[in-house]
Amino acid sequence: MLKIGDQAPDFSLKSTNGSTFSLSKQKGQKAIVLYFYPKDDTPGCTAEACSFRDQYEDFKDLGAEVIGISSDSEASHQKFTQKHRLPFELLADTDGKVRKLYEVPRALLGLLPGRVTFVIDKEGVIQYIFNSLSGATDHVSNAKKMLQGLPK
Repeated sequence: MLKIGDQAPDFSLKSTNGSTFSLSKQKGQKAIVLYFYPKDDTPGCTAEACSFRDQYEDFKDLGAEVIGISSDSEASHQKFTQKHRLPFELLADTDGKVRKLYEVPRALLGLLPGRVTFVIDKEGVIQYIFNSLSGATDHVSNAKKMLQGLPK
């Protein structure tokens, strides 16, 4: 199980804008709030994404970039992003490899992909992990509090 103080595993995935996002390319630049969520356009996931959207400028001011990951396709992410005007990238982990790499557990008796947020500092070290399927918007407020204690 990944824990605070571990180096965040590197990965590359396709993003909503058609480019490839690689965690290693972010090292030394800014902190990353990496949030795994179950599915585009479901009530909890929409509330979480819109909460990140509404506080996105706060995250930028704290020196962080927000990145969402689910197993949905790039096309699904593009629709979700457009519908809710999301200013951050969503990454398509269609085969679940990154979810597995980050050891994100399944929820509700293994029926749903879990909801876990990682705060990764600009050196690539995991500083915070929050796992809660039901507390979708708590991921946003908790990540923000954590970032306030990190150097920019």
